[in-house]
Amino acid sequence: MTRPRLCFVTAVPTTVVAFLNAHIERLADDYEVFVISDFSGDEPGVSRRATRIHVSIPREISIGRDVAGMLALLRTFRRHRFDIVHSITPKAGLLSMAAASLGGVPVRVHWFTGQVWVTRHGLARAVLKSADRLLAALATHLLADSPSQRDFLVSERVCSDSRIAVIGDGSICGVDGRRFRPDPDARRAVRAELDIPSDAAVVLYVGRLNADKGLREMAQAMLRIDDAFSCLHWLLVGPDEGGMEAHVRGAARALGPRLHFPGPTREPERFMAAADLFCVPSYREGFGISALEAAAAGLPSVATRIYGLTDAVEDGETGILVPPRDAPALADAIATLLRDSSRRRTMGGAARDRALRLFSGERIVAGLADFYRRIREVREP
Repeated sequence: MTRPRLCFVTAVPTTVVAFLNAHIERLADDYEVFVISDFSGDEPGVSRRATRIHVSIPREISIGRDVAGMLALLRTFRRHRFDIVHSITPKAGLLSMAAASLGGVPVRVHWFTGQVWVTRHGLARAVLKSADRLLAALATHLLADSPSQRDFLVSERVCSDSRIAVIGDGSICGVDGRRFRPDPDARRAVRAELDIPSDAAVVLYVGRLNADKGLREMAQAMLRIDDAFSCLHWLLVGPDEGGMEAHVRGAARALGPRLHFPGPTREPERFMAAADLFCVPSYREGFGISALEAAAAGLPSVATRIYGLTDAVEDGETGILVPPRDAPALADAIATLLRDSSRRRTMGGAARDRALRLFSGERIVAGLADFYRRIREVREP
């Protein structure tokens, strides 16, 4: 019997590596799985159980390249006759939902992972929000990666409540508690590599280095509390975007060699093991997977009270939530936890327990497989 054909679409292969590999491994037992992305370079991390198809999907708005990308997707969909097309990230979602609709793909799923237009104003916000509404209208099924994001999309009339679901309690891929865990050996090794004393206080950020992640306010917060601690280190792990590393180096130059930029990594768990506190002061997040991973590693978080992060961090139990763009509040919360090692340990233990109980990778992977099964049952009574 021929297996149904399922195709994931992302703008870049790193999205597949970060979020989809576990799903591919599970779904390949029941589906013929394909992945469409920009495979112009080698990406060894993508699961070998999926067939790769190269299509260039620009992340930035470019009318000519966007049209070319949509036409390439349309040709691919017509040639392969997929039963399900499932997109992730905004641009890949809009182009693939439009092409899949024109190409007659019967099941078109998009997974919302955060809205770019949340931090925009005026015409830019209106245009980008309209694009999400069009994407939602073209899809047959919608997912959000957190309950609070689902509620936000419904309140903003991007889609109706009946059309959008959340897998489990949220996130795209859940968290692997065997990979993300307290690890004394990794703690010692990373600190030795970065010349960080064993008794130093280490505040960690993991993610893309850009303005929307609140790193300007975090730099101000770190400077505000620097004098209160004898040895405070700030560790920022991730790819630089828009010259943010240079900005932070300038703004927080008083930290000198206690400011660390290891760059992008495929082993964030090592840096989490080395830290005392995780901080994610974003302006917008779909879920906040890095905060979930830090929780599994036994770290409490200081995060902004925005949709997505309110699902990943339980205020007062697994971390502290503060208003976005509020450097003084951010500084107070970081200092509060750094001063109280007992509270950090209690929150870190609660964070790991909650992460493994509600957001295990096995639960999310099984949930997506069940989501597809229910779709097929409705279509094939």
